[in-house]
Amino acid sequence: MAKVKITLVKSSIGSTKSQKLTLESLGLRKLNKSIEREATPQIMGMVNKLKHLVKVEEI
Repeated sequence: MAKVKITLVKSSIGSTKSQKLTLESLGLRKLNKSIEREATPQIMGMVNKLKHLVKVEEI
């Protein structure tokens, strides 16, 4: 599977509770911090839910 790099680029202040929990489950807690994950359908679904808060790059 391909890997993706997910970076939090916008604050979660004002986001819904489910969006905040999704960010936490991905491991994104601070602005401009990045994580690398496998591009599974579950991870991509979480990213799709947060597409206005994160930047995604394929590795």
